[in-house]
Order: sequence, then structure tokens, then C-alpha cells
Amino acid sequence: PARLPDLFVSNTFSWHLCRGGGQILQRFPEKDWEDNPFPQGIELFCQPSGWQLFTERNPPTFFVAVLTDISSERHYCACFTFWEAVEIPAVNGEEEEEESSSLVQPAQLFAPKSLVLVSRLDHTEVFRNSLGLIYTIYVDGLSASLENVIGNLLTCTIPITGGAQRTISLGAGDRQVIQTPINDSLPVSSCSVALLFRQLGITNVLCLFCAALTEHKILFLSSSYQRLTDACRALLALMFPLKYSFTYVPILPAQLLEVLSTPTPFIIGVSSIFQSETQELLDVVVADLDGGTVTIPECIHISLLPEPLLHQTREALSMILDPELEVADLAFPPSTVSASSLKMQDKEIRAVFLRLFAQLLQGYRWCLHIIRIHPEPVIRFHKAAFLGQRGLVEDDFLTKVLEGMAFAGFVTERGAPYRAIDLFDELVAYEVKRMRAEEGSKQKILRHIKELAEQLYKNENPYPAVTMHKVQKPTDGCHLRLHQRPFPRLDEGTVQWIIDQATAKLQTAPPAVKAEKKCMVPSGPPIAAIMERNGSALANSARRLEVVRNCISYVFENKMLEAKKLLPAVLRAMKGRAARHCLTQELNLHVQQNRAVLDHQQFDFIVRVMNCCLQDCTAMDEHGIAAALLPLVTAFCRKLSPGITQFAYSCVQEHVVWTNIQFWEAMFYCDVQNHIRALYLESNEENHLDEGPQEEKSALEIASEQRRLWPTMSREKQQELIQKEESTVFSQAIHYANRMSYLLLPLDTSKNRLLRSSGLGDVESVSNSFVTNSIAGSVAESYDTESGFEDAESSDVANYVVRFINRFVDKVCTESGVTNEHLKGLHIMIPDIVQMHIETLDAVHRESKRLPPIQKPKLLRPSLLVGEECVMEGLRVYLMPDGREEAAGGNIGGPPLLPAEGAIFLTTYRIVFKGTPTDPLVGEQVVVRSFPIASLTKEKKINVQPQVDQLIQEVLQLRSCTFQLLRIAFDEEVASESAEVFRKHLHKLRYPQHVRGTFAFTVGQSPKQAMQPKAKEKNPSLRTLSKNLMKNAKKTIGRPYVTRKKYTPPTWEQRSMSEEIDRSTLTPSTIIKPSDKMTLSHLVERACCRDYQRMGLGTLSNSLTRSKNEPFRISTVNRMYAICRSYPGLLIVPQSIQDNTIQRISRCYRQNRFPVICWRNSRTKAVLLRSGGLHGKGVVGLFKSQNAPTAGTCLYSTSLEQEKYLQAVINSMPHYADRAVAMTLPSLSGKWGSIRASGRMSNYVLNMEIGSRLAGKDLLSAQHNGAPSEASFLRQHRASLYIIGDKSQLKPDPLQHWEVVPIEVFDVRQVKASFKKLMKACVPGSPATDPSLAYLRTLEESEWLSQIHKILQISVLVVELLDTGSSVLVSLEDGWDITTQVVSLVQLLSDPYYRTMEGFRLLVEKEWLSFGHRFSHRGAQTLAGQSSGFAPVFLQFLDCVHQIHLQFPMEFEFTQYYLKFLSYHYVSNRFRTFLLDSDYERIELGLLYEEKGERKSQQVYKSIWEYIDRLNKKTPVFFNYMYAPEDGEVLRPYSNISNLKVWDYYTQEVLSEGPSYDWELVQGQPEHVEEVDRQDSSAPQTKRKIIWPCYDNRSRVEPDAISKLLEELHNLEAELGQVPERWKDTWDKVKASQRTEARQEATLLLGMGCGSHGASPLQLNWFSLWLLGAELFGSFPLGSRPPVHSSKALTHCLAAHRSYEGTLYKKGAFMKPWKPRWFVLDKTKHQLRYYDNRMDTECKGVIDLAEVESITPGTPTMGAPKTVEEKAFFDLKTTKRVYNFCAQDVQLAQQWIDRIQSCLSDA
Repeated sequence: PARLPDLFVSNTFSWHLCRGGGQILQRFPEKDWEDNPFPQGIELFCQPSGWQLFTERNPPTFFVAVLTDISSERHYCACFTFWEAVEIPAVNGEEEEEESSSLVQPAQLFAPKSLVLVSRLDHTEVFRNSLGLIYTIYVDGLSASLENVIGNLLTCTIPITGGAQRTISLGAGDRQVIQTPINDSLPVSSCSVALLFRQLGITNVLCLFCAALTEHKILFLSSSYQRLTDACRALLALMFPLKYSFTYVPILPAQLLEVLSTPTPFIIGVSSIFQSETQELLDVVVADLDGGTVTIPECIHISLLPEPLLHQTREALSMILDPELEVADLAFPPSTVSASSLKMQDKEIRAVFLRLFAQLLQGYRWCLHIIRIHPEPVIRFHKAAFLGQRGLVEDDFLTKVLEGMAFAGFVTERGAPYRAIDLFDELVAYEVKRMRAEEGSKQKILRHIKELAEQLYKNENPYPAVTMHKVQKPTDGCHLRLHQRPFPRLDEGTVQWIIDQATAKLQTAPPAVKAEKKCMVPSGPPIAAIMERNGSALANSARRLEVVRNCISYVFENKMLEAKKLLPAVLRAMKGRAARHCLTQELNLHVQQNRAVLDHQQFDFIVRVMNCCLQDCTAMDEHGIAAALLPLVTAFCRKLSPGITQFAYSCVQEHVVWTNIQFWEAMFYCDVQNHIRALYLESNEENHLDEGPQEEKSALEIASEQRRLWPTMSREKQQELIQKEESTVFSQAIHYANRMSYLLLPLDTSKNRLLRSSGLGDVESVSNSFVTNSIAGSVAESYDTESGFEDAESSDVANYVVRFINRFVDKVCTESGVTNEHLKGLHIMIPDIVQMHIETLDAVHRESKRLPPIQKPKLLRPSLLVGEECVMEGLRVYLMPDGREEAAGGNIGGPPLLPAEGAIFLTTYRIVFKGTPTDPLVGEQVVVRSFPIASLTKEKKINVQPQVDQLIQEVLQLRSCTFQLLRIAFDEEVASESAEVFRKHLHKLRYPQHVRGTFAFTVGQSPKQAMQPKAKEKNPSLRTLSKNLMKNAKKTIGRPYVTRKKYTPPTWEQRSMSEEIDRSTLTPSTIIKPSDKMTLSHLVERACCRDYQRMGLGTLSNSLTRSKNEPFRISTVNRMYAICRSYPGLLIVPQSIQDNTIQRISRCYRQNRFPVICWRNSRTKAVLLRSGGLHGKGVVGLFKSQNAPTAGTCLYSTSLEQEKYLQAVINSMPHYADRAVAMTLPSLSGKWGSIRASGRMSNYVLNMEIGSRLAGKDLLSAQHNGAPSEASFLRQHRASLYIIGDKSQLKPDPLQHWEVVPIEVFDVRQVKASFKKLMKACVPGSPATDPSLAYLRTLEESEWLSQIHKILQISVLVVELLDTGSSVLVSLEDGWDITTQVVSLVQLLSDPYYRTMEGFRLLVEKEWLSFGHRFSHRGAQTLAGQSSGFAPVFLQFLDCVHQIHLQFPMEFEFTQYYLKFLSYHYVSNRFRTFLLDSDYERIELGLLYEEKGERKSQQVYKSIWEYIDRLNKKTPVFFNYMYAPEDGEVLRPYSNISNLKVWDYYTQEVLSEGPSYDWELVQGQPEHVEEVDRQDSSAPQTKRKIIWPCYDNRSRVEPDAISKLLEELHNLEAELGQVPERWKDTWDKVKASQRTEARQEATLLLGMGCGSHGASPLQLNWFSLWLLGAELFGSFPLGSRPPVHSSKALTHCLAAHRSYEGTLYKKGAFMKPWKPRWFVLDKTKHQLRYYDNRMDTECKGVIDLAEVESITPGTPTMGAPKTVEEKAFFDLKTTKRVYNFCAQDVQLAQQWIDRIQSCLSDA
């Protein structure tokens, strides 16, 4: 039993303390009890807000404060305070007198007086009653003696627990009943928890609860002290079974407020008077009980309960606190729904939290490690295993709780195996399954909560209150009595005497021993049994586990090939935890069967699988994988040489888990527990040998049994057990010192591999961190934390490991009670263990180096082009998978072609990887990936997780603008120097000093030959020509920057000063000299000139003689490239403009690119012009020339001349004069307007018909609303010339005949950025989490398609304008990027000639090459361009062509492959065609005319066009077999983004042979490979072929037309079930049945139809044959419409299904004349077709014989042929109409009638 109060104290206000304060008047007993010292500072707690005087009497108050003493025991101070009148003491000193006299003295002041009971028991009501009684006796003057009452109170003892009921009386005729709780481990809360929820609400309290558990600081504010105490008590009650172990002060006195800034967590209550002082606390969660708010500072993150527990707890709480919520929506709510009484509600809430803890901590006993049983149990908790098994490793809340102090206390207190148990133990052991089962049902949950609440309530109130309390209360308002005598001073002697008597009585009484009911604590079901698993996942993992088991058994049966095939599947399975567990079990079985010694292959295999298993383990090893592998890595070994064995641990050290000291501790404790369990099991077995088999006992059960027996054992026995246990722990410590040295000392101790970043820089938690701990453990060593022993010698690795092990040993041995002598012995042993191990390792390391290296596949050499040479021989590398999924066999399945092992070759032209996949299942295939060096855009080193067995040094990622990515990891055999040399060479080849260094120039030459002088003599005239050109150009321009290779326009200052002077002296007379006639003749042969002549824009001879009938002339003003260096030498200008005018006009335009005509519409005669943009106004001002009189006139005259120039263009158009009338817009159209950018897409305001062509409906919005009134809108009459210009250009002049259409276009920077993103989208560097989404997202972000949309939109606009007869000048940026794109597309769309192969070549040569698109600069071909980066302007143009090609597949003579070929080779630098920036630079290098002069070598093609021609003659791969153009059709493609497709050039790849654009490399490879096979048996041989998107060959990906047609024919035959005949037989039959005439026609037609494509006759036969097949089966290959002409042309001459043919006259329809037609009767198709004449390919009509009803003799009608007899007429009656025919004579007519009749009867 315990004393009820320990002390009684009365305090009062004291004047003598500084500024007034509390003072203790009396205390009883006067001497301290031995077991209970007097609490200091008690007077502070009586008046927490400070001792003050009041002017009136307040009613008495009562509250309980809590003090915690040094041994962390709580004392409850019940304070009862009332007020007494006081005398104001006289004041000394004059000053003070003056002061006091000035104050108005109140009549009377009242001082507080407190009566305090201090007790270790928390019986609030008893204290309230007892103190109240004392006050009542005093105030009402009852007869009882105060001394007696106080004496009785102090000697009152009650049992602590056990549910006893004690009635006490203090001798004043009172009676109180005290009930003690049944189980004191459960907190007593009366109604405080329910009140707390009432004050703060569910969410707030849960928040506070989580904050308290995760050790945050919590501060309660309230104006009531009692409420503060209650709230604090409630929070602690909620935390049960965890106990709060930090600062706990429910009422903090004002004087101690600085306690709030303590760094440790706390729960403190403060009166809300001091709220302002709590404002600046930054890390405290403040709960305002009166306002019901909880304030969490920004810097604090409170981890909440894990879901679904949080949600379930909230629901349960709301069911209890607000039962009406459930039925609030019911139509007929039950009449009686009420919450329980407050006391009951309090218990129900606690029941919810009790359940919550049972769910949080379920299965915790299975993770307890018992390390010692005697003399006291020592227990540790395996936190990582608990989190891992519960699947809550990531959960913040539980992790923090388990690391907290409260949980450590919980383990110490509740871990004990043999003790008394309470409600929580039962709940967590027996009810967990029930809680899981009831999860969904609210009713059952509520029932369970009510049951628990009953038990909690019963615990606090074991008896129904039978006996009534009887305690006197003072009369109402007694505290207001005026003449109240002060509280009397009590007689100490009397009280002391009563206390002494009672003490004496107690000592004579026998001690009341309460028998504690101890028992074994139940463990409950193991976690695995509780955590339910997913069924389907189990089935899936069962298959995987089977694979793992099979693979391991193959290894041990030495079936290595089989094992290798399963390996990839096993490595994939290792991602799952089940498979890793399965692996450890399998390996364990083999160890037990004594199969631990392996041969080399097996050893490598097992090590690899172990490494794979460990690489996904975290440092915590929450799934126990590393723990299971630890005994295995010290078991598996291989013999290196007699007496030297290498164990597996030397190969699995690279994992972070081995450097985590907590992992080692958990492992150690686990092993110790097993050994101690074994220790007691053995002794048991000795005793019970005769008994039957016992079931396995857990360590905790054994421990509990031992604890039960402990008191009954003899002292010797006890000592013996203690000693046994201690030595068990000690031997384990030695064992672990060895194990740790195995895994921490690297195989090669000379390398500091131990100090790898993973171990040292482990940031996961400070206590895990390697360095900090080791240094904390050895401050004496003078290592610096920061440097982390970087420069330590090999011996320091040993020191380091020794210190690590020492620290570990210190910790575990002190925790598990190893004696000091043993510990010292261990510390001496450890350095020896480490040293010994280092010596064995040295031998192993030496021997392992002698092992033959693993056989690596032979390096395969790539085939090279003629003239391509290897710069660096193959370096062995691995080609790693990147973000493209197809090759890696990832989620989409398929063969894992990557990673592949092979070599990287650097040639003068390409980077080539060639090798074989590492996966043995596809090992015999060859993987090739390559790209031209010139296309490299980015090279960087990266870190990737290697997926291959070998050690890898570094990984290089090379990205190419041909949409290729090489991720190569250098094999360890490649020295890092070689890798560096590789990178340097690569850089040098990628960015040569000068364009002469590119492959197109160096091809086939060794550097010495490059300087040979022979070339000069071959054609002196050519060389001198280009020299003269250069001289003249330099003379004329006279600027030093001519010779600079990279063309940079001079700065404005330079240009304005000097260039202007030179220009003014430039007159035509200085240019043309007789010696330069050569130049002209060469210029005439260029593409531009050929095209000008084709369009009838003039010939050079006409232009030189100035024949006036031509509107345009070819001007030679730029012949010396003096006016504009980036223009061609010959330009088309209006006839009326003089050359010197042109010089002046050119100054107004950027780069001097003045407007020139580049195309004329043959129908409307409208012309298309191009130029650079105009200089901005600010810049024009800089053109002050010294010769000009004033800047103003110069400007003025230039702009006038500019206008004159544009007017001349307009005048040149025919019908210009009457245009104003003729070209009035149709009334339906709105005004013409500008194209404006709105966001990313431009907004057109155009007339409707053009609008509809620009398929974007949203573009017309402004039009429908009525056109806005803007100056830029065009006049009602269409302008003769539109200038498409940048927005910033000059404003239009309303009086002119031209109209400026300002548009906003993207600049080259945007193209570059967009292209980079496009490459990342199409060829991602690393796999995305959701590939399809990521691809579409990055594609959209790249804005590539919106740029293409913009270009197509502008082009279609220009095409519309030209087609309706207006000329257009495109004048954007510098005139060489977007202008070129638009101008070329406009020509391509408007003129069918450019859609032929010849025309397209001409278009590119003219617009892109001659008009100076800066290929070298944009493609960053030389060192100078490196900084500017790659801008794919030409590629964008080709993509636009590809989009048009997709929409009009029959309008182009060339295929998509042709476009891809150009896209690849314009950046590849294999040909010279796309080098340099302008014709001027090409002439300077002597490139332009070399084709004629030099003798071409057969193999090396310098021009891409020549190569394409050659190739096209060999195979029709570039020919589009659907080509069937409609005459003169203008194409108007849709440009909406939804109509655009991503070009497959960006995404496809052929891993089997590399890119298909270098034809020679891909052709004829199979035979070559077979020859190799015969010589070398080690090369992979297989007949298997992989069919997979990224692994295919060129002939499949890009089939040529004829193969495709034959395949189509073959498929058709198969579908129709026809036996395929040999084509030769079919052909012979066809020929035999042909008439001679038909045969002649056939020859003629064959010449027409396909001869122009340069295909051989044999191929044509196939072609015709296919067409024959197509007609037979009525099928057309692909494409939107049948290729009418080409097929009909050839079928026309194949008489196989021409049963009869000849000329007949046919009467047209009503009122039409008779006309002769060529008729063909076709039995096969059962139709009569007619053509205009025998040669016609277009069938004019078909009469279906199925519809013919009768054939009758006819009569001649009006207009019939006169010379023919009447009988030659006959009529054919069909279901639709009657046809009238007439033959040349009667016999022919009869023949026709018979033939048709026989056809009809056949049918």
C-alpha cells in the first residue's frame, strides 16, 4: 500500500521576497520521508502566473500540477487556493513615501493562500474533497480539529492497484470511497480524453498524437489550469502502451517560461496569458484549447499515420464522437441516437487508439532478439526486419516511432518474456486476426471498440459506487464574508504525533504482499500470417521461383549452357523479393549437401547471381536477404591452387549493406539468440530424453520458462548459466570480428576500394554513416572527417577495418553484458584477425590474377566503304540499352538484343559498333549500330548500372543527328588512356580545322597524297578559271575577310565605313572582261540556268543582248560574287532594271540578298521572288556613305529605287493594266489580312477558299467575326504583289500595288532547341517510367510538328496567292533559312516538275545550294562552327516534303526512302554536295566545276546526285511505283498538327546491319558472312532469323518497287488459292496470244512507261507481270487510288484478257455526235471497254456485260457515218440505256455481235 498524500504544505504571499512572491508557511511532516524528498520550488506551482494581490476576494480555486523528480517519478501537487485580507506593511525611506502617497490606496488588499497536497498517486477527486474539507472546517468553523484531520490525511494508506476499494474518514464526520484501478499499467483518464476531443476535434488531436509520437515539441494554451492538466493527461493516455519519456510539465509557472526554448521534445501547458511570448517559438506545435486550434510552424513536417490506418482511425472516432453523422442523411432517422456518457466516450476513444497500436505493432514480438536471459533478460528489437515484413519500409511515421525513445522504453518494458500481461498484450496477440477480418464492417468494429471500452472502464471503476461519499462543503458565498479570520497556524506537535503513531502501527503490521500474476507473454501470429498476399502475384512468382530453382540446380549439375540460357530470366526475377529469398534457400541447401567447393565457371555464376541479389538491397536489409547470404558467402569457394582457396565474399563486397553497422548488430543479435536458444534446448533434451518429440520452442518461450525457474535455482546453478551465456555471446563476437574482416577488407588491399563512396557517403542516417561513426569511436586517431582517409596507405585500410570492428564489438558486448576481461581480450585479438586475413587475401589475389581471363567473344570487324579507313582498331565495349525499348527486350518483350558485347571502331567516316548480344538466347545474332562522325551532336560521360558481368570503367553516350544513340561502356581490359584517345580522335574527326578535312575530301587519300601536284596539270583552264574568279572577287571587294573560311558577315560599323565605298566604285565596266567568258559559260551550265530556261525566264544570250520583248533577264551583275556572296552568279531580274541600280538596292537587305525571281507560274505568269529581310530602321541609319551628299538623300533614293524595282516586277506580269478590274475578289470572301502569331500557332485571316485549304478551322476565327479594321488588311482589289515579311519590316504604303503580309516566324535558335527535344523524344537516353506517355509528351514539348505546321501553312498561303495570279516576295530573316524552306516548298507544291527525281535535284541545287543555305555553318561541319551547334533547317524542309508525300503518295516520282537518304547524307559528309555555305566558297575550293575536268574514279562518288543516279540504275529503290501524276496539279496539303505524322526516319533502326543509307555496306553481306563462317568456326553460326521491329534488314524495311510488287503478286495468288505459275511460262503464254500490232505497241509503251526510270528490260517484264496479275485479280497495291495510267498502259498491250478488239463508231448520249472509238472486249472481266484510240491509256468508259439485255440490228440515225451500209449498225441494250454502234462493214459488225453473244452465253 502507498501513502495517499506524502506532504501537506500551506503557502502564502510574502512581501519580503523581491517584488512579492510565494512563501512556505508550514509543511507536514516536517522531516522528509526517507523514500520521498521534498520537492523544491513548490510555491512557484501554486500560483503559476505569479503571486499577486487582488482588490477583491475571489472564489477558491483547485487544480493539480505535476512535478517530475530526478528519478523521473511524477508528483501530483493538488493546490487549493483561497484569499485572505492583508495588511500593507509600512514603507521605509522618503522616496518611497512620496511614491506611495501619490498612489490611491485601495480600502483593502487580498493575498492568495494555498493549501497543497503532494502525492505520488493521481486521485484528483480525493484531493479536491480532502482540501475542501479542511477549508470548510476553517471557513465554517466546524468543531473538528484541523490538526487531527491533517494528521489522519497524511497517515492514510491505500493499496496501489488490484481493484481494492477503501473507505477513508479524516475524523470530521466525513466518508470517502477510494477505488484503485485493477491494473496500474493502464492509464486512468476519467473524462480527460473525451474533453480533449471536444476542445480540438478529431483531425487536430490526431495531428498532436502523431507529433508526440514522432518527438515534436507540443505546447498547450488555456486560461484554465485544470484543463491544461487534463489535456496533457489525455495525450499521454492516448499514447499507451508507449510511455512519454521527455519533459512533461502540464502547468508551467511564469518564472520558468524559458524552458520552452529547450532543444529536446516536450509536452508543456502554459496559461494563455503568456500567449504572446509563445509566438516566436519556431519549432513548437501550439494547441490552443480554448480556441480549438492547432498551429504547426512551416519548418515542421509531421508524419501522419500510414494509410489505411489513418482513414480507419478517423472513421472510428467519428462513429463515437458523432454517431448522428451516420444517420444524418436517412429519410427516417432513428429517434434515439445519442453518444455515450462522457466517461464512457472517453474509454471508447481510448479503445480506438488501443486498436490502432495493436495494428501498428502487430507481430512485434517476432522481431525481438533475446540476447541474454540471466541474470536479467536483455532484449533488442530488429527494426529493419519488422518494417520489411510489414511492407512499411518507406513509411515515415512508423520508422520515426520505432527510432524514438518511447518505443525503446516499450521494448525494455514489454519485451520481457515473463511478466504480468495487460489488455494491450492480449489485444496484439489474440485479436489481430479478428481486427483484420472485421476491417470493412463498421458495426463489428464498433462492437469491438465498445467491448474494449467496457474493459477500460471496468479497470478504472471496478465497483459500482455503493457507499455514498459524505464530505462537508462550505456554505455558498462564504468566501465573501467580510470578517474572516485568517487561516490558523497549526500545531506541528499534534500533527507529528499522529504521524508517528501511525508509522509505528504500520511497522508492526505484516507486510501486505501482492502476488503479481506473472506468465509467459503470448507472441501472437507471426507477421507473415497476418499480411495477406496477392493471389495472382503469387502464381506469377511461383513460375519465377521455379526458374530460379532450375537455374541453380543446372549450375550444380554443371549444365552451364542450360544455366546460361535461364540466366536473363533469373536476373529479371531477382527484382522480386520472393525470388531472392528462394535463391538464398536453394544455395543454402547445396551448402548443407557439401557442395560448396565450385569450379571456376560455377563460381563466377554463383557470385554473379549473389551480386544481382544484393544490388537491390538497401543498407537496412529490411528483407533479410544480405543476412541470409552472409553465411553463404563464407561457404562457397573455389580452389585457385593447392592450399589457396578463394571464397565468394571476396567478390561481393561492393554493396552498401556491409558498411552499415546496424545491419551487423541485427545479424549478431539474431545469431546470439539462436545460440542461446540452442544452449537451453540441449540442456532440456538431456533431461527429457525418454519423452516423445517436442515441438520447436521459440527463443522467447524458452526465455520465459527460464525466468519462471530462476528464483527456484540454487546460486551455483544461476552462476553457471550466467557464465555459459556470457561465453556464448563472447564466442559470437569473435566469430563476427572474423566475418566483418572478410567483407570489409578488399581482395586487393593495396587499393583503397574499401573507401568507396557508397559506404562512406552513406547519407541515409547519421548513425549509419561510416565515417562519422568510426571517427566518433576513435577521437584519439588524428584523421580528418572530411578527407575520409583518401591518402591512407594500404595498412590504413587495416587500421580502418580494425576501428570499425572495435566500435561494433564495444557496442554489442556492453549491451549484452560481456565481462571487461573478455572485452579487453577481444580488442587485442581484432588487429591479429585482420592482419591474418590480409595475408591470406594477398595470396588469393596473386593467384586470382593468374586465372585465365573469361573467354570473351571474338571481335567482329565491320565492312568499310571504298576509301574509308580505320582510325582506331576495335576497342572492346558493351553497347548498353538506352531509352528505346524494342532492343532491350524490356516491358514489350522480344529478344534482348542489348546489352551487346563487341567493339567500337572509329573510321574516317563513321563510328561503328559491331558485336553480339550478351544474352545467350540471342547470342548468335550480330548487332550493328553506327552513324557518321559528322553527325555527332553530343558526347558525354554517364553513370549507369551495368547489366553485364564484366567490370566496366566508364560509359560514354554519343548522340547523332541521324537519330542514333550509342551508349558504350568500355570493358575493363580497355585502358582508360585508350578511351581518352578514342574521344580525342573522335573530336578531331568531328570538327576538322577546315572543310578540306572532312571525309568527302579525304576519302581514299592518305594524307601525303593529298598534296600531290598532278591534279593541276589535268585541266589548267579550270584551275586558272577559279583562280581568276577569286582574284577578281578579292580585287572587287577588297576586304581581308574574303579568305576566312567561315563566313561571318562583317559588323555594321565596318560595313558602313568601308564596304560602302567599295560598292560605290563598283560599275559594270569593272567586271566583264573578255578573259572571263569562261566563267559565264560555266555558270550557264549550273542548275539555276537550266531551270530559268525551262521556265522561259530568259537565256543568257537574250539577256546580254537585252532583247526587250522579255519581261525578265538573266543578270550577270553578281558573276564575281561582288554584290552578294551567298547568291549564285546569274540572277533573274526585271528587264527594266539596270545593274548599278541593283547594287544600290542590295544594301537595303540583310546580307545584300535583294529580291530576285526564282520561279514563274506558267499559267498565271505570277512570279515568286526571294530575298533577305530588310534592315531594321535603326540599322539603315548606319549606312552613311561618305560619297553621298547627305544620309537623308541616300536613304530616300534607295527606298525609291526599291519601290521602282518592285513596280518593275509588277509591270512584268501580263494583263497588269486591266488586273484591277479582273482580279476583284469573289463577293463571298472577306478582306485579305495578315498572318499573325497567336501563341504557338499562327492565326490567319484570309479569304474563305484559302482558309479552307489551310485546313485549320480555328485559323478562321477572326474572319467569321467580321474582319477587324486594321491598316494591314488588304484592299478589296487583290494586290499584284504580296511581300511575306518579318513582323518588324517596314509598314505597308496604301498607295502601292503591293501589300506587306507581316508574319511571325521562329528563328534558328528555336529550331535548334526543338530539334534537341525531338531527338530526346525519338531516341531517349534512358527508359521512361511510362514510355508511351513520355514519348508523346516530349514530342509535344519539342514543338517540332508545330514548326512544320507553320512552314507548310505559309507555303500553302503563298501557293494560293500565286495560283490566283498575285506575285509573292518571300523576305524572311537573312533569306537563307526559312525563306529557302518556304520558297522550295512553294515550287514543289505548284510545279509537278519538281516532284520528279530530276526536278527535285534541280530544286535543291538551285534554292539550297546556289542560293547559299549555309550547310557548313548550320551543320557545324568544322571547328569554327562547333560553338553554334547543329540546326537542321534542311532536314525540316525534307520532313515537310515527307508530310506532303504522305498526303499525295501518287504525285512524287521518288519514294520516302529517297528523302531519308538525303536526310542522312546531307549531314554525313560522305559526299561533297552539301559542304560549304555558298557557290562562292565552292568555287574558291575548286569544287564547283571539278566534275567535268577530273577523271572520275569509279568507286568514289563526290556528288550525291551522281551516286543516286548510279544506284537508281542498279535497283529501283528510289522509284515510287505508285507515281501517277495528274497534269499540272497544284498540291494543297493539310497542315494541321493532327494531319502531320512523326517521320519514321526519326524512330526506326536496323540493328542487324546498321543504317541502310550506305548501300554498299548493306548489299551482298550474307554471302560474305558465309565465307567467313567456313574459315572460322568460332563465329556464331545460325540459320535462325529474328523478326523484330528494330532488328531487320534493309531489303525488308525499304523494299524496292519490283520486289514489293512481286511479293504483292505472290500474296494475292496465295489469298485467291491460285497455284503460282512460273512467271516465265505466264509470260510466254501472254506473248503467244498477242497480235503483232499489239506487240509493237507494247514495245513502244514499255519505252514510254518505264524506260525513263532506267530499269532493265527484265525488271520491266516483272513489272508488267505484276500489273497483269493486278488486273487479273482486280487488286491495287497500297495507295489511295489505283495507279490508273501506268497499269492501263501496260495492260493495254497484254492481250491475255482481250478476247477481241477493234474500232467501232459509237453514238454519244442524247444530242451528241457519232465518234470512232477503240473497243476492247474483255472476257475475263466480263466487260466491254472503250478508248479514244488504240494508243490511249485512259479507259473512257466500261459497259458491264452482266447488265446487257439484248443485241439487236440497229438503224443509222442523224450524223452517222455516211459510207457505211445499214446492216453494219447494231444496238446493245443494257439495263441503264441503249448503246448505238456501227462497224466499218457488215462482216465486222457480225463478228462483234457473235463475240458479245458468246461472252454472254459463257457467263
